[in-house]
Amino acid sequence: MGLKIKRVYETPAEDDGFRVLVDRLWPRGLAKDKAAVDLWLRDVAPSNELRKWFGHDPARWDAFRTRYAAELRLGDAAVALQALREAAAAHPVLTLLYAAHDEVHNNAVVLRDLLRS
Repeated sequence: MGLKIKRVYETPAEDDGFRVLVDRLWPRGLAKDKAAVDLWLRDVAPSNELRKWFGHDPARWDAFRTRYAAELRLGDAAVALQALREAAAAHPVLTLLYAAHDEVHNNAVVLRDLLRS
């Protein structure tokens, strides 16, 4: 399985494969047809409380990863994570899309690492 992460604002590419938006909120200013999203899994995104607490502060990154992984074991998030695993298994290439400016500290990085493990 090929697994990639990419900012949703970047131009879609042929080698992106199946494109999954993993943010709870739709990206600002982006038309749905331009995003070329095959699946939007809102429930796999961090809760609003966790997202706001993190605020993309690199100093909170390790704690965010731990808290987010814990959230992904519960309720709708666990169901969405299972759907993401199934999509990854069903497609030769899966690209996780996110809107954050920070390419290193975001939920797609956590999800990629979880899917690889």
